[in-house]
Amino acid sequence: MSDTRELRARPGDPPDVPPHIVDAARHVLAQDGLAAATLERISAVAGVSRMTLHRRGLSKNDILRALAERLESDYREAMWPALVGKGTGAERLRRALELVCGVTERHLALLAALSAASRDTIYHDSGPGALTRKVFVEPLERLLLDGAADGSLADIDAEETATVVFNVVGHTYTHLRIGHDWTPDRARAGIIALVLDGVTRR
Repeated sequence: MSDTRELRARPGDPPDVPPHIVDAARHVLAQDGLAAATLERISAVAGVSRMTLHRRGLSKNDILRALAERLESDYREAMWPALVGKGTGAERLRRALELVCGVTERHLALLAALSAASRDTIYHDSGPGALTRKVFVEPLERLLLDGAADGSLADIDAEETATVVFNVVGHTYTHLRIGHDWTPDRARAGIIALVLDGVTRR
């Protein structure tokens, strides 16, 4: 399966990828990695013919895009309990960071399979000096502001800190799980303790 810098959007109206095809692609990536994730392999796991994907106009890139969109949707939904839940800003931020790790874990096979450039396409705006996309940063920014208001977190630049926090948690978790073979619990605990210590009010 080829890499791409256009996972999130293509000119025109990209075809919809059925959920069972997305599930099959995730399974192939998790089991065999990017090199084995051909349309033939994905269609076989999905229980359809390669011609079915062709008739739907689905390319490898379309399936990668659908996987990226599922990750983003998963993240949006995961953050909601932390945003609307009870507790101090610090308590809800801890919950949010646990959820970031959870989303990353669920999509670890995809993140491991993609090149750095393709992962950047998921998480960053396009163009020079691209920033982390607001969909990933804004929930953490809201919680940092809430914590500063209730006194449980330091009064710091919430937008910039949220960007740092998201990147530290998401990317470090991925690296510790894949590069160091840490367990999910070990990676999550070490990262969250370090991050919360950096933003807690002294």
